[in-house]
Amino acid sequence: MEKVSDRVLLEVLGLSKYYGGVPALGEVSFGVEKGKVTALIGPNGAGKTTLLNCLSGVIKPDQGEILFEGEKITGFPAHRVACLGISRTFQNLRLFPRLSVLDNVLCGLTVQAGTSLTEALLRLPALRHRERRLRLTALEALDTFGLADKAGWPAGVLPYGDKKRVEMARAFVSQPVLTLLDEPVAGLNTEETAQVAGLIRQMRLAGKTMLLVEHDMDLVMSVADQVVVLDGGSRIAAGPPEEVRTNPLVLEAYLGRMSVTA
Repeated sequence: MEKVSDRVLLEVLGLSKYYGGVPALGEVSFGVEKGKVTALIGPNGAGKTTLLNCLSGVIKPDQGEILFEGEKITGFPAHRVACLGISRTFQNLRLFPRLSVLDNVLCGLTVQAGTSLTEALLRLPALRHRERRLRLTALEALDTFGLADKAGWPAGVLPYGDKKRVEMARAFVSQPVLTLLDEPVAGLNTEETAQVAGLIRQMRLAGKTMLLVEHDMDLVMSVADQVVVLDGGSRIAAGPPEEVRTNPLVLEAYLGRMSVTA
């Protein structure tokens, strides 16, 4: 029988982050299981994006530990985190507007592109073969996310919903072990939200592990296997969506103060 510890891909243990003595995160602990969608919810200012930034190496926590596949990665810089197989999207789009959609997605394969200056200068056959392979991989990702027909478009001219999908394609193109999704449907209309929800379910069926930060409760309740709730930088609840939905602390701290989509 598989042990619970064998199913946990990411463990957050007593994580804290302070800004000027004010806790943005206060001893937060939870786990993310392999092949599952774990949602992280909470009011604005609850510490959700701060937590993602700690996990992805954008900032360093002040206390606590982060374990990934059983290994401590607390304080690792972003490039080391990426090399471990952790990718992410951003709440505010981080695309290169003048690059093509294809080139933006290729940026998600930087870790696999190699670092040899000699290869780059001499344009050795091995490098050319790797570039062709990575290009095909990026095109496959664009096809999966419904963007193949726009591969040559400058990313900056795309509608906002398509830009969101480019970010998702870039996050998933490297076949990451864990993907951090920071509000992937923020600013989208109902149809676009449904498209993204379908893509998350598709990735879930393919066995991908995701940590989803989102305000849209309909989306969260429909795609998440586990929900973790933050309020004021602290974890106040965790469990299956049905359990969290009726938790009195959650209703008071979060769900009771918002419309369905916050």
